[in-house]
Amino acid sequence: MANGRIRPLPPQLVSQIAAGEVIGRPASLVKELLENSLDAGATRIVVEVEQGGVRLIRVRDNGSGIHPNDLTLALTRHATSKLARFDDLLHVASLGFRGEALPSMASVARLTLTSRIAEQETGWRISGDGGTPVGEPIPAPHPVGTTVEARDLFFNVPARRKFLRGERTEFGHIEDSVRRLALNRFAVGFNLWHNQRVVLDFEPASGQEAWLRRVVVLLGREFATASQFVDRTEMGLRLWGWLGLPAVSRAQPDQQYFFVNSRPVRDRTLAHALRQAYQDILYQGRHPAAVLHLELDPAVVDVNVHPAKQEVRFREASLIHEFVRRTVQATLAEARPGATPAPVVQAGERLGAGGFTGRPGAPYGTGQAGLPLEVRERLLATYGELHGSESAPASESMAPPASVAEPPPLGYALGQLHGCYVLAENAAGLVMVDMHAAHERVLYERLKTALADEGSVKTQALLVPVTLAVGDRERQWVEAHEALFARAGLDVAVLGPETVVVRQIPAALAGLDIAALVRDMLADLALHEQSDRPERATLDLLASLACHGAVRANRPLNLLEMNALLRAMERTDHGGQCNHGRPTWIQLTLEELDRLFRRGR
Repeated sequence: MANGRIRPLPPQLVSQIAAGEVIGRPASLVKELLENSLDAGATRIVVEVEQGGVRLIRVRDNGSGIHPNDLTLALTRHATSKLARFDDLLHVASLGFRGEALPSMASVARLTLTSRIAEQETGWRISGDGGTPVGEPIPAPHPVGTTVEARDLFFNVPARRKFLRGERTEFGHIEDSVRRLALNRFAVGFNLWHNQRVVLDFEPASGQEAWLRRVVVLLGREFATASQFVDRTEMGLRLWGWLGLPAVSRAQPDQQYFFVNSRPVRDRTLAHALRQAYQDILYQGRHPAAVLHLELDPAVVDVNVHPAKQEVRFREASLIHEFVRRTVQATLAEARPGATPAPVVQAGERLGAGGFTGRPGAPYGTGQAGLPLEVRERLLATYGELHGSESAPASESMAPPASVAEPPPLGYALGQLHGCYVLAENAAGLVMVDMHAAHERVLYERLKTALADEGSVKTQALLVPVTLAVGDRERQWVEAHEALFARAGLDVAVLGPETVVVRQIPAALAGLDIAALVRDMLADLALHEQSDRPERATLDLLASLACHGAVRANRPLNLLEMNALLRAMERTDHGGQCNHGRPTWIQLTLEELDRLFRRGR
């Protein structure tokens, strides 16, 4: 530091500092311009990029445009048409509102802004070169709307330019920004060009089927054909979008898109709620794919917590978390065999070099086929005993009665394959069921229901209470969430400033490391203001019991028992996956069988 005196920063340096927060790379610039276009009411937006956005970024829209008298203000910091007073900041409905984007761009690029409003016969243009507007606005031919052109990004900040990655990487981030907004604003047409070549081209979409066609392009046909549409409103909250079924889970959470009041966000509360909702049906280490839109009163969400507006803060985060978790969990539970399938564009390819690879659990939907149980089923009467009968006599292993006009969703059993799979015929063709995986899910859901029907958690007192040394913050969490611990069957109390004691635990968790469990709960509370550790541990125990109780491979089943299993699957939540996230059944249609045998109809 040259000296200790305080002095105001030069305006250009102020803008360049702001640009460091808002314009980290070309994709940041594209995101800000797209949001401005959407706020202006545009229904068509064209993005043209050269050399990954370093040489050129041009965004054109057909929005309302900028009044010529406001063009100079548009390149001035903290000038905006979206806020007028502090109260507006508490009810922000627009994507942009800080008034920093355009001046920040003009401070690190050669910027040209051309716009026309409907009341003017011509457009007007103004330029910025390194932070200072050049001259007055001049007339320029332009349709109603706005075009922003940024050339030579970071030309005057070479140190920043050195941190950019290669052209392909930088364009990949730009494409992701466009894709994210295209998943958000279906009524808007988007075009993306790179080096004078079309990369994305979307017409405005109206209605769920048209939306899904766009989803197919953005997330792939596999996601679109193995996803569940959700739309639920409760307590002034609305959650809608698509939930990928376990068949399209990911190794990374890279296909999770969250939108809050049409704002793309990365939010820990929403991500954690989604992960909890899927925990019963995914492999360990796998992540769900989803596109979720949350709509709520703008007054209960703070969008002014991040310079790039990528994060939000909820006034009642625990309420939002529980609503999202319950909604997602309930929707996934409705994905049962025979449910009315969500509209899809076309089934994915099923043939490969190694033969067919079926789409697990298809079709799925939001309804439920209510079928009475007319045959005996194998039940788990207690947590360790499988109740049922031995194989039925051959006379009972008959084909279904001819009086049944329409076969049930999973059809009727034909036989067993290698002691592992049940083959059945339904209206669509051939159904193949992994009998152990299917029975495991059926038993697991029954155990969960039986536990819930008890009405409360069975507990047991510890002969030797468990004490934990805690910090001040952890002690405060114990005091503040005493009711949460009690609901989980835990009696946790504060003994002193740095000590808590556990005197009672859920009976099902006897033998577990209770100290570690409580510490994990405190960590969850610090991050999410809630925890489901005891419930998760209990469900893990039930899953283990169901796995041990389910029918094993190489166990002969007669037709009566096979059909009983099929009917039970049709009534069971998450019947398409076992407790470990594997598919329990697949469908091979008659058309696919015809293709396998090159048979025409």
